[in-house]
Amino acid sequence: MMSLVEILFYLILFFIVGDFILERYLSFLNFQYSKNELPDNLKDIYDADKYGKQQEYFRSNIRFGTISSTINFIIILIFFCLGGFGWLDTLLRRITEHPILLPLLYFGVLFVAETLISIPFQWYDTFVIEQKFGFNKVTPKLFVQDHLKEFALSVFLGGILLGAIVWIYQLTPKYFWLIAWSVVTLFSLFMSMFYSQIIVPIFNKQKPLEEGELRDEIEKFATKAGFKLDNIYIIDSSKRSTKANAYFTGLGNKKRVVLYDTLLDKLTSEEIVAVLAHEIGHYKKKHTLYQFLISLPESLLLFFLLGLILKSDVFAQVLGGTTASFHLNVIAFGLLYTPVSLLLSICTNILSRKFEYQADAFAANFGWAKQLQSGLKKLAATSLSNLMPHPLYAFFHYSHPTLYQRLTKLSDAQ
Repeated sequence: MMSLVEILFYLILFFIVGDFILERYLSFLNFQYSKNELPDNLKDIYDADKYGKQQEYFRSNIRFGTISSTINFIIILIFFCLGGFGWLDTLLRRITEHPILLPLLYFGVLFVAETLISIPFQWYDTFVIEQKFGFNKVTPKLFVQDHLKEFALSVFLGGILLGAIVWIYQLTPKYFWLIAWSVVTLFSLFMSMFYSQIIVPIFNKQKPLEEGELRDEIEKFATKAGFKLDNIYIIDSSKRSTKANAYFTGLGNKKRVVLYDTLLDKLTSEEIVAVLAHEIGHYKKKHTLYQFLISLPESLLLFFLLGLILKSDVFAQVLGGTTASFHLNVIAFGLLYTPVSLLLSICTNILSRKFEYQADAFAANFGWAKQLQSGLKKLAATSLSNLMPHPLYAFFHYSHPTLYQRLTKLSDAQ
């Protein structure tokens, strides 16, 4: 009869392997489905040459994704099966056994290792695939600068947050789950409100939308929609990519709509207003607030379950350790939490897709359905987007409805 440690070991092994097989299966379905004939409302997005280029771009990304995910899977599988997590714990205990410094050092080593493994893949993706298809604008110097900034921010913010969580656990294990959840919630709220003001300027320049025809058109719509036009910014995304986008961020008086500068080159003024109407729809429908509120019970469940197992020797032993330790138990919990995380991700995507339909409908109600359709088509064409994702792949991974679904809904709204 297997012990509890053995049962949990094989359960984690099953989740690691199962997750990899599921992702590869979904990727295979997506690849095959992309060969299907396009529906009538998508046929005018690409001409024959451009569609051939899109298919080549899509297949290049599929092949690259398969190779990179397989290598990562093999590394994690070997590290787990050979007791690498426990070995690293033993090694670092020779340096310190401080209850706060040890977890920080442990996760720091894993973070550095993950970063070093991922950089070659990111370099290839940027300077081979994206470069080949005309998207990349990143220079090697900017690539290095971005990664150094990301690394420093992750170490600084991640270290502070992780240190606070470990300190809370050492201070009060009984109420750790509730206090840690509160701290993470406050941190998330702060980042939601101030991300564009604090983090984005480290990487990009943002400037208010200038006076002119586009602003005049936007102001007319904003007045009609009852949206206070204070925080609409243009971001210099063109220094990294030719792809275009727009997004809504922040809460309360810290809300802002951000337009990529590449959007101004690719869309007409009316199409940009239509895209902006969609983003304002998210604000008017309070989608950002609802998503934040819905995330609270999800994260509360996570911390509650985590609090139950942090003192368990069994969870540490599954990873090759001997006695319970914050870092080993957190990793074991994270691996066992995989199916719950997957289920919650699916539910979040379902809700997000519903919100996207509502934002599209908001724009359509103000007479921008046709312009939003043409804008969405242009954005898909300039990004060489896959127009035929497999329904099952989209169900698992898409936070937005497919372009076909959005265009169909918008056609019905006209």
